[in-house]
Amino acid sequence: MDLQLKGKTALVFGAAGGLGSAIAKTLASEGTSVIVADIDAEGADAISKSIRAAGGQGMPMHCDLSDLTSISSMIARIGAAFGPVDILVNNTGGPPPTPVSGQSSDEWLKYFNMMVRSVIAVTDALLPSMRERKWGRIITSTSSGVVAPIPNLGMSNSLRLALVGWSKTLAREVGRDGITTNIVLPGRIGTGRINFLDEQKAKRENRPVQDVIQESINTIPVGRYGDPQEYGDTVAFLASPRASYITGSVIRVDGGLISSI
Repeated sequence: MDLQLKGKTALVFGAAGGLGSAIAKTLASEGTSVIVADIDAEGADAISKSIRAAGGQGMPMHCDLSDLTSISSMIARIGAAFGPVDILVNNTGGPPPTPVSGQSSDEWLKYFNMMVRSVIAVTDALLPSMRERKWGRIITSTSSGVVAPIPNLGMSNSLRLALVGWSKTLAREVGRDGITTNIVLPGRIGTGRINFLDEQKAKRENRPVQDVIQESINTIPVGRYGDPQEYGDTVAFLASPRASYITGSVIRVDGGLISSI
């Protein structure tokens, strides 16, 4: 299927990580010019180089989403290099595993700014141009914890859920401008983040990490962790003109893990 993405420009945050890099590479393979944005400058540069080596267009951009003052200059640099952004992929890191109770106000504020406020600020900065051109895609990656809260990921469950309400509300505001806005939920996708969480759980419970992994796999109907490429493919479809009638939705990429309807 031709996703009709040639000539589009995408800004992908967290693009040096497992999910973000898969999204960036997939969009680039479909002919999209990709701004590979991440706090990890070396990682962003490496992913950009791999995109260019495969014949695509990728530009690294170092960014710290907790620094809201840098957003205007970042958008200006992107505009000078590629023109206006057509596709925004909001993909942020998450807080460390913690209970939801007993966390300091400073910690809550730190991760709210990084995971929620920054996403809203970047989106607001890009929306006027999308509205003017009557086309845009806003895709926000969150977590299966917004549907079925994950034990010991209290801050992540709470803060990411705020983005679901924001995205759904925004979809009604911008739909007539040719802009879609959707949430994508990863289940257990085989990335460094999932490896880290499995290792932390094994440490807390004093168990072999392989036992923790197998126990997790046993809860997934398809019987395995997802491939980041499968996640990237889903995001690329939602970013395309082919998905123009999908908005205000929450798309699960979880192998059937979430048991609720």
